Amino acid sequence: MINPAKIEEIAKQISSNMPQGVRNLAETFEAKTKQAIQTKLTEMDFVSREEFDIQSKVLIRTREKLTELEAKVAELEAKLDKQSDVE
Repeated sequence: MINPAKIEEIAKQISSNMPQGVRNLAETFEAKTKQAIQTKLTEMDFVSREEFDIQSKVLIRTREKLTELEAKVAELEAKLDKQSDVE
């Protein structure tokens, strides 16, 4: 298995041995790339993990409530059927 810490160490060694001009160019490129990616992700209107989790919990509670209401409706329908059979 590849050790991520070892990869990070190798990357730092390579980076520290690069000429300053190349290092500055790489840092500038990285910063601009991060900014562009962040901008595009913002435009895509993704939801945060926290918001997703909250909405999932709301959906679960809604489903539980719906199941309860369906059972109550079935019970009331059964009572109505019994009353109409008696009459």
